[in-house]
Amino acid sequence: MRRFLRPGHDPVRERLKRDLFQFNKTVEHGFPHQPSALGYSPFLRLMAIGTRSGAIKLYGAPGVEFMGLHEENNTVMQIHFIPDQCQLVTLLDDNSLHLWSLKQHGGASELREEHRFTLKGPPGSPPSATQVIAVLPHSSREVLYLGTESGNIFVVELPSFRVLEDKTITPEAVLQRIPEDNCTRRSCELVEVLREHPKNPNQILIGYSRGLIVLWDVQNNKATHHFLGSQQLENLYWQRDGNKFISCHYDGSYTQWPVSSDNRQPEPLENTVPYGPFPCKAISKIYWQTTKNGLPYIIFQGGMPRASYGDRHSISVIHGSQQTAFDFTSRVIDFFIIFSSDPAAEFDDPSALVVLAEEELVVIDLKSAGWPSVHPPYLASLHCSAITCSHHVSNIPLKLWERIISAGSKQNIHYSSMPWPIDGGTNIAPDPPQRDLLLTGHEDGTVRFWDASGVCLHLLYKLSTVRVFLTDADPNDNMNTLGEDEWPPLRKVGTFDPYSDDPRLGIQKIYLCKYSGYLAVAGTAGQVLVMELNDEDAEHVVDHAEADLLQDQEGYRWKGHEKLKTRDGPVRFEAGFQPFVLVQCQPPAVVTSLALHSEWKLVAFGTSHGFGLFDHQQKRLVFVKCTLHPSDQLALEGPLSRVKSLKKSLRQSFRRIRRSRVSSRKRRGGGGNASEVQEANARFDQDALQEMELAPVQRKIEARSAEDSFTGFVRTLYFADTFLRDSSRHCPSLWAGTNGGTVYAFCLRVPPAERRMDEPVRAEQAKEIQLMHRAPVVGILVLDGRSTPLPEPLEVAHDLSKSPDMQGSHQLLVVSEEQFKVFTLPKVSSKLKLKLTALEGCRVRKVTVANFGSCKTDDYSENDLAVLTNLGDIQIISLPFLKLQIRYPCIRKEDVSGIASCVFTKYGQGFYLISPSEFERFSLSTKWLVEPRCIVDMPEVTSNNHVHKSGTENAARKSSPGDCGEDERKSGRLMEHALLNDEKVLKEIQSTLEGGR
Repeated sequence: MRRFLRPGHDPVRERLKRDLFQFNKTVEHGFPHQPSALGYSPFLRLMAIGTRSGAIKLYGAPGVEFMGLHEENNTVMQIHFIPDQCQLVTLLDDNSLHLWSLKQHGGASELREEHRFTLKGPPGSPPSATQVIAVLPHSSREVLYLGTESGNIFVVELPSFRVLEDKTITPEAVLQRIPEDNCTRRSCELVEVLREHPKNPNQILIGYSRGLIVLWDVQNNKATHHFLGSQQLENLYWQRDGNKFISCHYDGSYTQWPVSSDNRQPEPLENTVPYGPFPCKAISKIYWQTTKNGLPYIIFQGGMPRASYGDRHSISVIHGSQQTAFDFTSRVIDFFIIFSSDPAAEFDDPSALVVLAEEELVVIDLKSAGWPSVHPPYLASLHCSAITCSHHVSNIPLKLWERIISAGSKQNIHYSSMPWPIDGGTNIAPDPPQRDLLLTGHEDGTVRFWDASGVCLHLLYKLSTVRVFLTDADPNDNMNTLGEDEWPPLRKVGTFDPYSDDPRLGIQKIYLCKYSGYLAVAGTAGQVLVMELNDEDAEHVVDHAEADLLQDQEGYRWKGHEKLKTRDGPVRFEAGFQPFVLVQCQPPAVVTSLALHSEWKLVAFGTSHGFGLFDHQQKRLVFVKCTLHPSDQLALEGPLSRVKSLKKSLRQSFRRIRRSRVSSRKRRGGGGNASEVQEANARFDQDALQEMELAPVQRKIEARSAEDSFTGFVRTLYFADTFLRDSSRHCPSLWAGTNGGTVYAFCLRVPPAERRMDEPVRAEQAKEIQLMHRAPVVGILVLDGRSTPLPEPLEVAHDLSKSPDMQGSHQLLVVSEEQFKVFTLPKVSSKLKLKLTALEGCRVRKVTVANFGSCKTDDYSENDLAVLTNLGDIQIISLPFLKLQIRYPCIRKEDVSGIASCVFTKYGQGFYLISPSEFERFSLSTKWLVEPRCIVDMPEVTSNNHVHKSGTENAARKSSPGDCGEDERKSGRLMEHALLNDEKVLKEIQSTLEGGR
């Protein structure tokens, strides 16, 4: 049988690959990009957020998340939950309505789109005739009221979306009951808002844009009361008892209106301009919440004085003599109040204010003194300052985890201790198998530590490096301080702050050792800080050292930004990670690579000029190595310099095209007639120009010139204890890979522990490898005698890894953008290679070693390379034989920022930015899968919500008790059909049968 098998096809290996590898996009962490709508169900205690891209996301208790996507990708304008049901309706900007349901499937709830509908007018009618402005789901759960731009109110049956034409409320019908001298036809144009009476479902309050408000009797199809406002209407709100309602207006005022039992013309009880008397912005939404002590909570959006505060995004809360205008740094999309939803309750008793701003979610505790913010367990504003880099650490030891949480809790003392108020649904996902950290570096010089163990990405601790440096802003400034007599009483809330005091503070590289608690961070201006964890506040001097990477070479002049100025004398640091030494690279260019070895107490750093090694125990520089090529003038201009030469970069691009054309002619050997050659050259020029326009570029492997810019750019640094000089003695070593395809290897002599402080660490260059194709080196790895990657520093000491095999010969794996190459050590002779670009037309962007465990047995796992290419594909390549195992499309190739932001984990998962504020989480492993799995309990079926059932279910409910057996047989057949159409079940059956064979 073997001769009939394809070469390289191994059925046992194929079966094992199915047990090891599986690609899933599992959950989106962070804050939805460009939110556009907000909804809340007091019955389900779930919140819904819609976005401009047509996504809809539901959130409840931590871990309870659902997501849906409209096929049209239009902006979600409104979200309304059907009262007392697991259903909601969305209105898009194309005027379409969509009905969504939460239904149980496979033991968990899922969000599904049930129906869609677009309101159509009579032939020839203008679009405004059916343009939906206001949506009201009636408490009967049978109909929707749709207020339109033309003034008509259409009644639509649920769930079929059938228009009940005999129930339509026309402007003409409304005007019949209103005296002509009070209003005209234009008064009934554009229905701004619809509100159902809280005590009488047969009465609906209709608010028209021009200020007319009508109380409509649904049962008798007539207007019973009308109210004439003098200003343009923005919104309405019923008081709990139904005897009064509040209207808010364009001029920044709100008005109380009584609803009398007789039909006489009501007069407003009170008209208030809270921030008058000067012209004010519109109050777009208002709540009037009753309390036991008699003092209501009046909560409204907007209303600020136009001249002085017209640019503020505020929501004001007034309770007796207390008044605060919460000031948000981004536009407020919508808000709602969480209050008592029990119909029998006499008072509202509000507990929390939930505000959806354009860049963050803010929850205010209305029960506690001072109305503090509530720390959110999800929907974190990842981009409160722009993310500049990421670093993932798996399987954090419990002691370090607790110390980080302790440091973070000291920072959160100003937050409310109130439990998270949006707590609907039940999280049924298994507990995370380990503790994982995701560290994000930010433009403002901060590093945030996120709990990435489960579905919710939760902020544990925030580290700021600003205190080490002198900047324009004083870190002790408190932006929330208010003067006693300040008016309006503004108070800043939220964490979103996109403005950085100094772009040089930006964090570019992070490295955390989970065993020692050492942390190294490096920034935009060549600063490298080494920190250690301290459980208490401390005040100490940060030691300084300079690393001159140019080594006083003549002819080079740095044209970029200056280094950051440091503070003199002792600096006070909060509990947590505290810097004890600063290494300043000169020139102060962006740090492009960083490595930390906590066992040897060494930190290595690289820039576009070279790399260096620093002993952070003795606090002395061990060595520096300049990697600049004489033509690397661009490397001296810096990322913030305005003198980058566009002409030079274009010139180099055309030189590369010319070289490619010449080499292609040589390969063709000059054959063919002149017209064919000319046509081929024209085709090549066109293809080359397309490559220049499209990022990322694709091409075959070709030798690059040493004159290409940034050849000295250090891409990767790697510590290894291996055989570098001869095969009998191993020693510590440092490896560096550059943009020009050069690998440098240095032998290190680290004194033993007893003489560590007395003798210096010494380094000597032992090897220099130049890759023939000069492609950038993106990864370096040493494999031991068992072809296993060397363990992390201190991993063996903590009994978390086997000791590396030092008996057999070691191998060096060098990963460039275009190929993988294995060398033997210590001779550095080529043993094996995989030319990725020549075969696939792609380049390596990210590479890491990941451990993949079998989903069938705990006894088997293997180490493979997880590779992300410039095409957005993820490839898994075996070690040490470099065989491609599987390929998955993951990120769009046009999404250059998403590809650049990707970070892999040690166990076959990954994260990448799908927007400035959201990480997409994915898994390559069958064993390690973090995804939401939750359930929302369905309400009990009552006599008036039969519309929630489909026609088949209604028929079944009407059948006699004797038909139960037939129903059971039908459900059995349906279950069998569902199982046979389930792809996972079929794969399981197939693998079982193959295992049996």
